[in-house]
Amino acid sequence: MSVHSDAAQARVEEIRAMRQQIPNFVIPSDKSERRKLSRAASVPSAFVERTAVAVKNSPSLVRGGATDPALARDLMSYAEAYEPVADELEALAAFIRHSVTTAKNRAGSDALTTFALARRLARRPENAELLPHVEDMRRTLGAKGRKVKAPAPPQVPSPPPQPIV
Repeated sequence: MSVHSDAAQARVEEIRAMRQQIPNFVIPSDKSERRKLSRAASVPSAFVERTAVAVKNSPSLVRGGATDPALARDLMSYAEAYEPVADELEALAAFIRHSVTTAKNRAGSDALTTFALARRLARRPENAELLPHVEDMRRTLGAKGRKVKAPAPPQVPSPPPQPIV
């Protein structure tokens, strides 16, 4: 393992430890769960507040198993407080992905420049030792060279229609 692997693994462990510190943390049970929750989750907080007031002031709206108005308010407060945390983590993930792409670009660009130089130098007899390296690089890259279009098959004219007798 490289020094980067060890450091990255330590960051993963730190991020996973954060799960224990976030109240109401829930891991979705399937990929579509968020979509299933989104309709009711998108109601305005003012709507939740109005229903909490109505339940508190109208005994006929109190039902077994329903969320207590104080808990509903607390859940909305939680959601409003932790949404910026999610935004920040998503931004961090995007920045890390960009950093990964930048690192790959830098290494890949240098490798492509070296490959181009090696191909050019290998054409000279005094650099013939580069030929196996160039072939290995080409094979690894998957470069097949320029694809030549196959000529179109000749078109056979269809026979003229026969007159109806």
